[in-house]
Amino acid sequence: MPWEDPRLLYIVREPFLSRHSQIGIVAGMLAAGEHLHLESLMPSGGAIFSDGIEADYLDFNSGSVATVAAAEQRARLVVS
Repeated sequence: MPWEDPRLLYIVREPFLSRHSQIGIVAGMLAAGEHLHLESLMPSGGAIFSDGIEADYLDFNSGSVATVAAAEQRARLVVS
């Protein structure tokens, strides 16, 4: 993807498959203005985080809802 691409690429790092849960969407791409709505069904120990920094997690247990979308603000890459 070019740096200027407005889309958001997402990947589920550790999808959890069990006889009580399924894995539906584990990766995808959202266009500008699109949203992905997620609801946790995990009773406890659920976590949601970004950029691989697990220490910055948010609890994502049963009943929690998250909406994921590309930010309107853009980062700038500075190379020296």
